[in-house]
Amino acid sequence: MNKATPIVDGVLELLPESELLELVRLQRWFGAKSSELIGLRVLDHAVLRRDEPTLADAIVELRYGSGTHDVYQLIVGIRPDGKVPGPVIFSSDGQTSYEAVADPDFAREVLRLAARDATLPSGDGTIEFRSLGELPEEAGNVRSLGLEQSNSSVIVDDELIVKTYRRLEAGPNPELELLRFLTTHGFTNVAELRGWWSYSGPVMTSTFGIVQEFVPGAEDGWSLALAELPSDPEAFLARIGRLGEVIGTMHAVLASDPEDPSFSPEEPSGEWLALLTATVDEEIEELFLHLPDDESVAPIAGRGDDVRGLLRELTQLGPIGRKIRHHGDLHLGQVLWVNGDWLVIDFEGEPARSLHERRRKRSPLRDVAGMLRSFSYAVSVLDLEPEAVGANGIERRARADFLAGYTSAVHGANLLPSPETTERLIRLFELEKAVYELRYELNHRPDWVQIPVGAIQRLLAEPT
Repeated sequence: MNKATPIVDGVLELLPESELLELVRLQRWFGAKSSELIGLRVLDHAVLRRDEPTLADAIVELRYGSGTHDVYQLIVGIRPDGKVPGPVIFSSDGQTSYEAVADPDFAREVLRLAARDATLPSGDGTIEFRSLGELPEEAGNVRSLGLEQSNSSVIVDDELIVKTYRRLEAGPNPELELLRFLTTHGFTNVAELRGWWSYSGPVMTSTFGIVQEFVPGAEDGWSLALAELPSDPEAFLARIGRLGEVIGTMHAVLASDPEDPSFSPEEPSGEWLALLTATVDEEIEELFLHLPDDESVAPIAGRGDDVRGLLRELTQLGPIGRKIRHHGDLHLGQVLWVNGDWLVIDFEGEPARSLHERRRKRSPLRDVAGMLRSFSYAVSVLDLEPEAVGANGIERRARADFLAGYTSAVHGANLLPSPETTERLIRLFELEKAVYELRYELNHRPDWVQIPVGAIQRLLAEPT
């Protein structure tokens, strides 16, 4: 069909299916470009602003040729025909609809609604806007962050970020949960949560977006590593002990509230370890079953049984500490260096895992392993020659300094097992991470495949 059926306020008259499909295919936040996109329908929407420009928040179901589907959030603006501040969707009867997340009026409307703790009706549910602390009802300059990937972010007056989640899943987004907890429990090494908006209705209950403090002048740890390691590795390494302290303190704070069931630390059961082992084992089997016949993976080709054997060895453990909520996707790109200290950002978790998985309590050592893998990535991507600048020494020192800072900060939180078991668990989670990385690189960055391949080789070579 060419035209959608109007529901309320005439918004859907300007959202025909064919034009919406074409728009979605071209967006960077659309994460299934390799899938055959065959259909689309608007499940629900709410009008955020009725004055010109009209602004609506829509939930859209995308259907694929495989029979599966995803749900995405689409911000729609409607203005009289002419220049619009976003990709055009459709024009009819003198009105043009467009994708409006970059429209400054959208960010201003979100702030106004959140400052008032507003609740708006949708066709079948409600959208709730909430604030944490004060928010300005009037905003001036709005600009795109310029790093669009799976979400869309704009900066308001160089003080706030309005981050709109694109692909939606049922349940609270872990980033909202973790930022809210850390902000209200006094952890200062994050960009503070200032507000959010969420949908509730028959379609699902889901977080739509957040408003967060913007920190100007910050540089992410990955960019810092790429800039400093080739020319001044000591400058970079001098910051790594403090990075370990920040992550250790963050984990201690996340474990600090036994009264909150979503965050209270838990003793892992034997079933938990068995489930972890089975899950990683399945991921290894799936990966090696579909490993391409390619030179880049030749060093580990045919060694799936060896990797699964290493997994079984590493999971022969006694007491393994406690489970807590954790970052879930920690690496150098998820930390910012600003004003002489580190801030932790982007708490959504690994994008390839379901929201349910990302909200699970896990060992905090998964975050530790993620950062250690990031040090290895930086050295490998830079292709640093050991003879020239001591690349092996750089990675060893970064690992040692990070772990020293981490253990000193987390000490007293009663989270970690014995030092021997801690070391074994870190290797286990590095193996899990390397398997995840290899699958990701094969699908997205084939030029980087050798990095996780090298990690798996090293883990197989090290004695347990």
